[in-house]
Order: sequence, then structure tokens, then C-alpha cells
Amino acid sequence: MTRNNTGPLPATQLEQRQTATETAATAARAIDAQAATIIGWILQGGVLVSAAIILIGVAWLFLQPGGPGTTSVARFPHTLPDLLAGLLQWQAPALIVLGLVVLIATPVLRVATSIVAFALERDARYVLITLAVLLILLYSLFFGDRGTSSAHLSGLAHFQFSALVFALIFCGSVVAGLLGSLIGLGGGVLIVPLLTLAFGLPISFAIGASIISVIATSSGAAAAYVRDRITNMRVGMFLELATTTGAISGAFLAGLLAPGVLGIIFGIILLLSALPTLFKIGEELPSGVQNDWLAAHLNLASSYPDEHLGREVSYQVTRTPLGLFLMFLAGVISGLLGIGSGAFKVLAMDVVMRLPLKVSTTTSNFMIGVTAAASAGIYFARGDIPPLVAAPVALGILLGALIGSRLLSRLSNRVIRLVFLPVIVATAVEMILHGLGIGGI
Repeated sequence: MTRNNTGPLPATQLEQRQTATETAATAARAIDAQAATIIGWILQGGVLVSAAIILIGVAWLFLQPGGPGTTSVARFPHTLPDLLAGLLQWQAPALIVLGLVVLIATPVLRVATSIVAFALERDARYVLITLAVLLILLYSLFFGDRGTSSAHLSGLAHFQFSALVFALIFCGSVVAGLLGSLIGLGGGVLIVPLLTLAFGLPISFAIGASIISVIATSSGAAAAYVRDRITNMRVGMFLELATTTGAISGAFLAGLLAPGVLGIIFGIILLLSALPTLFKIGEELPSGVQNDWLAAHLNLASSYPDEHLGREVSYQVTRTPLGLFLMFLAGVISGLLGIGSGAFKVLAMDVVMRLPLKVSTTTSNFMIGVTAAASAGIYFARGDIPPLVAAPVALGILLGALIGSRLLSRLSNRVIRLVFLPVIVATAVEMILHGLGIGGI
């Protein structure tokens, strides 16, 4: 008599299948942990190499006769051939630019490494998703807008660079990096107002320096967050499909809008992003969240160790398609304003997709560097990233981000929200007033 193959499996076969499934899951977690460690070290290594090169360039600049005051802020290489020529002549601005290029390349290398990690897991879906993100990044870096003019760079003519200016920008950037790493916004949310309001830098160049600050915040803080298993790398990689595409769109739009309009848009966006957080000020963890069909299909649910609560926190993900759409808008804002659009990334993950706030902020930090890198090539080619301004920004942001990454796991979600709100509101008001021509510090 032939046994019906569609009937129930014997208990021994069920046990064997369950054991095989558990073994596969354990192996996948082991690969995840190894990939997180490797990616964490890549981010940290890129940050350290970049910082070392920038420091050498800055030291060489200050050792020159007359110091930094004799070097024009508006004269620097912003194409690869010019960079190579400057390096061969041992020019200080060229050394600083090389350090900035290494920093920009760090999130790109992280994406490429993620492809290998997902391939080792035999996860074809995420290999394709991550490969698409990498191709978008490479397109931006090598085929983005290459237009610039002497009139464009003449906006830097009035900017007087000195050791005091360097120190003040550095100190302000440390604070920006600390706050940015805690609340997942990137340093740009404070760097743009700092450079435009306090130092009178044209907003296009402030945004260019801010793009660097966003990458520095992301790389500096994400290294620790990834290794500590707080970041959800699958959520980050999937949503980066939308943010990188949006960032390229925003970077092209930036050249079409007046500086005052950018300032007003900047402020209004920040105010709107703060409203949902105000109504959730006391929430520690989201409750009653169930995976939607897309989150279940992409295996987005996960867990993280919460040092403040003293336990492993499991969570699921919902409204994923809406979150993906909001991430495209976040990318447009990032490319347009150079702020990393972390406020919208945190908003989408915390309020819409219902991830725990710590996961939202750390995953935002993980993503903002890639989003910024997608538009960095365009800003670099335009000459919108002056190295004498970007150098103290990058160094200060890196230091602040490393400090902030050590603090986040010890803080409650309530405290993080209390830090988030006043920073956003104050910055938004300043930028709206400045955009209207009635602000100024």
C-alpha cells in the first residue's frame, strides 16, 4: 500500500525539519553577527584613516609661512585630476580633500561589503537590493552634475579663515556630532545654521560642508551601533533604495532654488518633523505592532540589547510601503538641504513603521551616510565643499559622534526625545527668520 505523501509527517521527520530550521537560523545569526562586526570595523577604519589624512593636511597648512591666512578658501581641487596634481605638489588643501574623499568613500565601501555579507547568507533579495543601492551611489559619484564657475566660487571671497575660525567651527561641530549621533539627525541639522548664521558662509557652501558632516556622523556613530546590534541593517539597506534615489534628485534641485527659499524650507520641515515626537514624549517602547506583508517578506523584524532596560527587546515592523515613500522624500530633503534628513528618517521609522526609538535613531545614523554620499559627488564636483571649512567640521563631528555613540545605549527613549525636541525647534526658528531676512546672529 502506498503512503499518501500529502498526509502529516511522522514525529521524527517533524523534529528533524525543526532541528534543520533552527540550525539554519543559528547559522544565519552567526553570519549576521560576523557581518556586523566586519562592517563596524570598515566604518571605524574609514573614519580613522580619513581623520589622519585631514589632520596631516591641517598640520601642513598651519606650518606654512603665514599660516592658514595666506591660503585662499576659494582655491582648492574639486576634480580628481586637480586633486592628483595638488597631491604631487604636496599642497595642504589637496591633502585635506583627499581625507574628505576617503570619508565619502567609507559608506560606499560599507554598502559593497554588505553585498558580500548577504551573499554569504544566500539572501538573494538583499544582494539585489544592496547592489541597486551601490549602483545608484556610483552613478552619483562618477556621473553627477559637473558644472561650476568662478562666479560660483566667488561667494567665498569674503570668508576670512584663521586659527580662531578653525577652532570655533571645530568646537561647534563637536556639539553637532554629539547631538546628531544621539538623535539620528546627522550633524548637518546644526552645521548649516552654524556656518550661515555665525560665520556668514553662503548656504550652498554650508550645505556642502554639512554633507561631509552627515557622512562623518554616520560613519563615526554607526560603527559602534552596528557592532552593538542596535542598528537594523536590513531595514536600513531596504530603505536606502529610496533615500539614495531621492538624494540625487534633491542635489540637482538645489541649484535651482534661491538661498532664502532653502532656509525657509529647512525651518518648516524641521518644525513639522518635531510635532509627532511631542505627542509620544513618554513612550519607551511601541506596543501592539505586527509585521505587515512586506516586512514579513523581507524579514525586517529583529531584536536589540537595551542596556537601560537590562533586557533583549524584540520588535516587528508595520506600514513598510508608506515608510519607503517617506524615505524617498527624506532623500530629496537631504540632497536639497544637506542635513542628512535624519529627522524624517527617524519620523518614518519611529512614528510610521513603529520601530523602537533607539533602533530608529541608530538605523537612521546607519543610513544618513549613504544618503549623503549619494549627493556628495555632485556637491564635490560643483566646488561646494571647501576643504578649509569642511576640515574642522569633519574632525569635530567625528569626535562628537564617537562620544555620543557611547552615551545612547545608557539613555532612555524619553531622554532622547527630550534632547531631540528643543534642538529641532530652536534650529528651525533660526533658519526661518534667516531665510526671511529678519534673522541673524
